[in-house]
Amino acid sequence: MKIIKCKSGNIMLVLKEVEDASDKIIKANDVDASFEKHVPQFEMMDQLVKVYVNHVMEEDHYIEWLLVDYGDEQIVKHFIPGSDPSMVVEYRSGMKAYSYCNKHSLWVSEEV
Repeated sequence: MKIIKCKSGNIMLVLKEVEDASDKIIKANDVDASFEKHVPQFEMMDQLVKVYVNHVMEEDHYIEWLLVDYGDEQIVKHFIPGSDPSMVVEYRSGMKAYSYCNKHSLWVSEEV
């Protein structure tokens, strides 16, 4: 899975690569910032899993979205300042979660 940032500032999930986007790829966990405040965490709930980030949700510093990647399917939830950066999804082996901080870019968890 590739996530890119265009010159316009738009962030996109690459579903099918029709041109080389390697210069636009956002590398996860690549910014000097607090790892534990940006990487998604998991809380198991039977066959469901709560995905969340222990992060401030202030007007100028917040988690913009969480993305759960099942490999063949992705689920995204967007957030606004003051909201709770969490989501509950179905547990599947090998799933990963990404978070995007408006100041510290993209972060990814290890497989659940």
